[in-house]
Amino acid sequence: MDNNRLMNQITAIFSIFMVLFYIGIGIYLIFFFNRTYLDRPVLVIMGSTFIFYGLYRAFRTYRKIVELFFRSENEDEDNAYL
Repeated sequence: MDNNRLMNQITAIFSIFMVLFYIGIGIYLIFFFNRTYLDRPVLVIMGSTFIFYGLYRAFRTYRKIVELFFRSENEDEDNAYL
């Protein structure tokens, strides 16, 4: 069980980097990506999609980190019967 919890913690930390990646790509597409054959509205749609998905992943990652790092295993077992 400790190996599974450790792997979940590593995955949660990796998710933080992915959140930064998605939000960064979205900001780059909207504000800094100028030399392309794509129209500006397409870049804004793609960039805002990346940003919204990054925010969604940030919310999920936050909940997962709170669950894995700030709650003990005993609380998980106690809540399993509810």
